[in-house]
Amino acid sequence: MTTQNRPLNSQNVADFLQKFNLKKASIQKALDSLADSGRISFKEYGKQKIYLARQDQFDIPNSDELNRMKAENTKLQETLDEQRRAISEVEGEIKTLQSNLTLEQIHAKEANMRKEVDEMEENLTKLRGGVTLVSLEERKSVEGRYMDTISHWRRRKRMFKDLWDAITENSPKDLKEFKDELGIEYDEDAGVSLLSFCDLMRHGKKRVRGQ
Repeated sequence: MTTQNRPLNSQNVADFLQKFNLKKASIQKALDSLADSGRISFKEYGKQKIYLARQDQFDIPNSDELNRMKAENTKLQETLDEQRRAISEVEGEIKTLQSNLTLEQIHAKEANMRKEVDEMEENLTKLRGGVTLVSLEERKSVEGRYMDTISHWRRRKRMFKDLWDAITENSPKDLKEFKDELGIEYDEDAGVSLLSFCDLMRHGKKRVRGQ
């Protein structure tokens, strides 16, 4: 109580002395005894007593001493701030060093990169020599799926045209406005063309024959 010099009730004291397994009733008696002997003072607030150390035992600093203490406190705070900044800088350097690769990791990464470069150079050499990296079976499989997709596209496009023509044949509405109203988009609206994809397939077959 003297060390902290702040008001305490019996529960506060019991919490501080919890490790000694003292009962709150015993602590209350001890506080009352100290108050009765004048060693501490107390104030009553309803049913609760607040105990505090006698203030006449403390040296009260004058204004000069208070100013000196404030100046020392300001200086200590500045020193503390500098130390915190220094610690923060050191922690930042540690994180930077930890994020860098070790020599062993650098060698491992270099080996992987060299392996990838060798594989790419090998593929490039094959391409320059006219070697086809895709097998004939794989090429036929891809071309077959491509042609199936084109066929589905062409068939669905024809089905839509027949249906659209039947719906709009005698319609008094403007066809563009009607299309926008229904949220319909043509291939051209999406920036694609069936014809361009068909041409791409024909050009691919010509290159195969020319090889």
